[in-house]
Parts: sequence; C-alpha cells; structure tokens
Amino acid sequence: MMLAMAAWEPVPVLLGVVIGGLAALHGLGAWLRAGQRPLESGPFSGGLPPEEHAFSRFHVRWYPVTMIFLAFDMEMLFMYPWVRVVRERGTSAVVEMFLFLGILLAAVAYARREGALRWA
Repeated sequence: MMLAMAAWEPVPVLLGVVIGGLAALHGLGAWLRAGQRPLESGPFSGGLPPEEHAFSRFHVRWYPVTMIFLAFDMEMLFMYPWVRVVRERGTSAVVEMFLFLGILLAAVAYARREGALRWA
C-alpha cells in the first residue's frame, strides 16, 4: 500500500509546478502588455474603408468558381503523395495519374460546355 502511494507523490509537485508556471506566464503577459485601451485599426488591404460588412453574402456567380477551385485543390492533394511513390510504383503510377488528370480534364470540359465558367 505504501509503495502504491509513493508512486503518486510526484503528481502534486508536478501540478504545483504547472500552476506556478501558468501564473508566472500570466503575470509576465500582464506586465509586458502594451496598453489597456483597444487597438484602433483602419482599412486592411485596399486602403479604403470597407463598403459592406465582412459577413455579407456573395453573389451566386462566385460559387461555381469556388467549386472549380476546390476541384483543382483536391487534384493537388492527390498529386503530392503520388510524387512520393511514383518511382517505386513505376509506369502504372504514371498511367493512373494521367487517367485521373484525363477525368478531371473531361469534367472541366463539361463544365465549360455547360457554361459554368462563363462569368456573366
């Protein structure tokens, strides 16, 4: 029984060290803080004040552009691991990737034919 209790003796010490460290970091952050008043910020990127709220709705024509971006983003997600194993897998890996790219190209051609890439 005493042997089991001896195994738990470092736990309160470690807990005290963690709590003391957190208190020290909090005190250091409060001491180094620049000021108590909120930071005043202006326009970020364009230099002009914003005309609409950041959570405003986007026009519906942006959604096909977003979907096409995600399709090409997924293509890159599949190509990174492929690059790592293409040397080991050989010609079959190259054929599979060109098949994948062919299917993606067919999807883009279909989207273009259906007018998904037209802006207006």
